[in-house]
Formats: sequence, C-alpha cells, structure tokens
Amino acid sequence: MIAATELGIPFFNGAEGFAQCWPDISRHLDEMFDSGKFSHGRKVAEWERALAEYTGARHVVAVNSGTDALVLLLRACGIRPGDEVIVPAFSFVATASSVVLAGGTPVFADIDPVSHTLDPRAAEAAVTPRTRALMPVHLFSRPADLTSLGAVARRHGLTLVEDSAEGIGMRWDGVHAGLLGSGGVLSFSPAKTLGALGDAGAVLTDDPEIAAQVSTLRHHGRIGQTVDNIAGISNLSGVSGTNSKMDDLQAAVLLGKLPQLDAAIARRAELARAYTERLRGVEGVLRLPAVVERDVPADPVCCAYVIEADRRDALVGHLTAQGIGTEVYYPTPLHLQPCFAGLGNRLGDFAHAEAAAERTVALPCYPDLSTAAVDRVCDAIRRFYAANAS
Repeated sequence: MIAATELGIPFFNGAEGFAQCWPDISRHLDEMFDSGKFSHGRKVAEWERALAEYTGARHVVAVNSGTDALVLLLRACGIRPGDEVIVPAFSFVATASSVVLAGGTPVFADIDPVSHTLDPRAAEAAVTPRTRALMPVHLFSRPADLTSLGAVARRHGLTLVEDSAEGIGMRWDGVHAGLLGSGGVLSFSPAKTLGALGDAGAVLTDDPEIAAQVSTLRHHGRIGQTVDNIAGISNLSGVSGTNSKMDDLQAAVLLGKLPQLDAAIARRAELARAYTERLRGVEGVLRLPAVVERDVPADPVCCAYVIEADRRDALVGHLTAQGIGTEVYYPTPLHLQPCFAGLGNRLGDFAHAEAAAERTVALPCYPDLSTAAVDRVCDAIRRFYAANAS
C-alpha cells in the first residue's frame, strides 16, 4: 500500500490493486486476442451482461466514455433543440455540456449545501414551460435525493435522467444508481471506483426502447448489428449516430476488476471513516462528508473524500509542498464557466454552489492507500491550521 514513509502520497494510485487483479485481467485479454476482435466484440457483450447482473439493470449499453453515455442517453430520451434540462450548478462540466451536445439547453439550479447534490426545491423553482428533463448528479459519495427529485419530475411531467457517472455501487432504497428514472450512466475513467485503463462508460436503463436507441446511436445509427457481423453499413436507422463503441480491451480490464469491486468499495469506506475520525473538530475544516438523513435507505460509495476547508487554496499549496496530492472539484461552478456565459447567469445566482467551489478539496482516498498515509495527510492539515491560527 501507499505508506506514509514514502516520499509522497499521490492523489490516486491504483497499481497495487491492478496487480492483484492481473490474473483475471490477463485471462480476459488472452480471450480477446484469441478472438481477433478488439472493438464492440465478445468481451464488450460479456461486460454488458456482467454489469447488468451487478447493477440489476435490465439493459446495459457499453460506450467509450461517461460523457458520451450522457449525450446518447439524453438523445434517446428525446431531448431536442429548445428543450431545457435542469442540472446542478456544481458538477463536472460534462453534466451541462452533454445537454448542449444532445441539442438541449442546460438550466442551472443550486445544490444542497450538505450533500452537494441538486436541491429539489431549487430544481422545482427552475422549471419552465420549456423544461423537458431533470438531471441530478450523484456526487463524491452520496446519491442525490431521488425521492424528492422524482416527485418534482412527476409533478411537472419531466423525464428523470441520472448523471450517475460516479455511482457504481450506490443504491437508493435497494435500487442501483441510474435506475430510478428513465436511465443513468456510469463512467469507468481510471480514477473512478471501478476504473478502466482509459475512458469507458455505460448507459443503464430498464427501458428497452431507450436501450435500443442508445445502442443504435453509439454505432453510427446502425441497427441489427451483432458482435459477429458489424462490418456492413447498409442497415442504417433514420437517425444520425456517432462512433462511441467501447473497446474490448477496456471491457477485458473491467471484467477482470469487477470481482474485487465490493472489496474496493469497503476499503474506500474504511479510509473515509479514518479521515472523518481524525479530522473531526480540526479548526479550519468547515465540513466533513456527512451521512445525510433520508426517508429511504441510501448506500453511499466514497468515489472521492471531499471536505470543505477555510483558506482552501493555501491548504492545497501546503499539502502539495508536503508531497500530498489533492484535487479541487470544482474551482468554478458551471454557471460561471465561460462556455456557458451565453445562458445569462451571474456571480451570486447560486450561493451554495459558489461556496462549494471556493471551499471544497478532495483528499487521497483509494484502496491502495494505507491508514498510515491517512495519518500523514491529517497531521499535515492540522499543522497548517495550527500555524495559521488567528
């Protein structure tokens, strides 16, 4: 494991976990090479079946990234030019850019200050006659309040789409993230809870029509394709698709790592508890990840351990000088990003999102990390605030 005695503590390192999974990964890779099919082939189909079994989804469509999964899902749900999709103002840029790429218009709403997820009251206030969909994000470690957001969607006749890119293993009242509405997505970028060797993603849905549409869109609008016969181009649908097929190499890696996923989730939870125990009461640390009380049981998964901290940027500089990696999610809220300036939002529009952008920082939290490394990170944080006490 990454120990506190080493020169530095990287923000993410998955080398040890990858080595442990290598026998399974190697077997899947050998089968891939023996098949001679390296894209949209048998390993991808096998991965779709395995992921469906793990999540309980009736349909899984593997694609080449979490971003493309969002775009294709929104298109499959019928988003068209002029349609508005309500999204949180605090999230990764793909949450909003996927709406634009699907042809719609993102409409921002503020977040709940504790969970950092879409505030149902703010979302409802943002509904207009042009609103077509509501897209909450399951962020960092907690699912959004899908009970309240689902009620908002039903009251206004909206499609509920989940940006569950970080949601592998998260469940809401026993239902896996991405399956509470029309569909959801998963991202398998390398630092995610379940990471591939590069970009990879998937759409989850219980709706066969949405699954069929996403499957068509991911392969240039082709229909009736199988893993054994995908070379022809005569069977095109009436929609223009794109090239968003998953590579079999990524599917092989994910198949090899899937058996260790629950253990990896449990280890992340252990590390999160260790951070919380050691940082509770530290002056300058404004908020630690909290268990948000819900009306239904919600299973969190610590994709990232994110705190809110006073003098965040100075703290990041101090930790960097100590050889400790961090990540700021996200330094600029979506409504203030230059690419969305044309939507007319201004500083002060979404107070909770803006506060989170100024104060949040993610600490190292991954299965290869040792508890001793957590001690070192927490000691460095204590020293920073002790030295800067007013």
